[in-house]
Amino acid sequence: MAAMDKSEGRSTSERFSHPRLDQLFENRIEADKGAQYAKYLHLDLSTLSPYVSGPNSVKVATPLVELEAQSIKINKAYLLSCTNARASDLAAAAKVFRDAAKDNNDQIPKIANGVEFYIAAASLPEQKIAEEQGDWQVMIEAGAQPLPAGCGPCIGLEPGLLEPGQVGISATNRNFKGRMGSPQAEAYLASPEVVAASALNGTISGPGWYEQPKGWSGVVRGEGDGTREEDRMIDAEEALQKIIGQLDSMVQVAEQTFGTGDKPIEEPVAVTDVYPGFPERVEGEIIFCDADNINTDGIYPGKFTYQDNLPVEKMAEVCMSNYDPDFSSIAREGDILVSGYSFGVGSSREQAATAILAKKIPLVVAGSFGNIFSRNSINNALMSLEVPRLVRRLRETFSDKPASTDKDEITEPVGNKEEQQSLDSPSPASPAPQVKKLSRRTGWKLVWDVKKSQIEVQEGPNGQKWTEKVGELPPNVQEIIAKGGLEKWVQTEIQSSA
Repeated sequence: MAAMDKSEGRSTSERFSHPRLDQLFENRIEADKGAQYAKYLHLDLSTLSPYVSGPNSVKVATPLVELEAQSIKINKAYLLSCTNARASDLAAAAKVFRDAAKDNNDQIPKIANGVEFYIAAASLPEQKIAEEQGDWQVMIEAGAQPLPAGCGPCIGLEPGLLEPGQVGISATNRNFKGRMGSPQAEAYLASPEVVAASALNGTISGPGWYEQPKGWSGVVRGEGDGTREEDRMIDAEEALQKIIGQLDSMVQVAEQTFGTGDKPIEEPVAVTDVYPGFPERVEGEIIFCDADNINTDGIYPGKFTYQDNLPVEKMAEVCMSNYDPDFSSIAREGDILVSGYSFGVGSSREQAATAILAKKIPLVVAGSFGNIFSRNSINNALMSLEVPRLVRRLRETFSDKPASTDKDEITEPVGNKEEQQSLDSPSPASPAPQVKKLSRRTGWKLVWDVKKSQIEVQEGPNGQKWTEKVGELPPNVQEIIAKGGLEKWVQTEIQSSA
């Protein structure tokens, strides 16, 4: 049945007919002439290959053909959870085994030795459809282990979790370090077909129908329009616009560098109203977690998410443990946690905020935050600020410093597995390995003046002191935080209106 558009009462097929598409192509939406762009990007679609994300990051993506060449052995494969476990996804995976049966005397082949293949439909109705079509039975015959519909290993729930040193490939939507089991395991993400083929072959593989593009040497992409300068032909108008754009850019840079020549006008400091019960000042020592994209699994491991009766003390103990197992012993009550950019990306779980509060850290500062984390912070009374300048200063000061042997600080070796093995038993003549602190006590102090909407940073006892304007925190948001979060705010409103 075709999908229906409720706003127009027409099916998708009716709205996107060939005549309608022709009309759209004839009347293309185009930018105004002379429009200036921050950046041009190009991508040659003919060079695309299926991609696999990982290990342990959705942001690291590699063409399948490159991973196939590496013969990466897997221990576990997953086709389950709420993502990519619909009946159509299960059918796509089952087709991989059906196609392979044609070269196996029409017998469904078994998954590779040493591989565990777990399947779970997104819901019971989806599983029923897969069973009626025979797709479910095909994968069971191949050796798949069925799990209940819904959440499972994807969120860190038994059975089937990755163990230390294991490699897994999953058709779920997230593969953050430690989310599907041990932080010492590696998790990749791929399509249902690639997951099924990998389970069948024992290495990260594509399905039988996949063929590498002829003459393929990599995906062609980059900045610009993909045309080499020596091959470029532009008309007089385009050349003029290019020159104008270059001049505009030069003027903008000059203004930023030298100013306009006018004396700066000192503006009066705007005063923000502070809601009764909300602190006028928040201050503490900075503990620096020098990484971007620290996700909610890194902040609060998924395996604890559904343990509603977990004591506050245990939440504090496991806070940031998937990012840094020793964070709990390094951080102290009243610290201000500072991290890089996109802090709190990933799953929507309120415990990512409440675990930080359980650790008695009142304020998190980052270059930027994931939208979900920002919303959950307010809802659960955790204060947060975006201060990119502070992140830059901390990295300028600490990123290149070697790690000390202070037990209060955790270090992590840099390099590949072979380098790591050599570090386990270094020779006396070998130089000390380069290491990076995951969590660092900085000795810096930060004071957030809520009324003035600014922070003051003291860079150590003898370092420089500077101030920076920050976003104003509206009184209505202050009220939610002051009352202990959105739930308690709602309770108060209900009681006051009763």
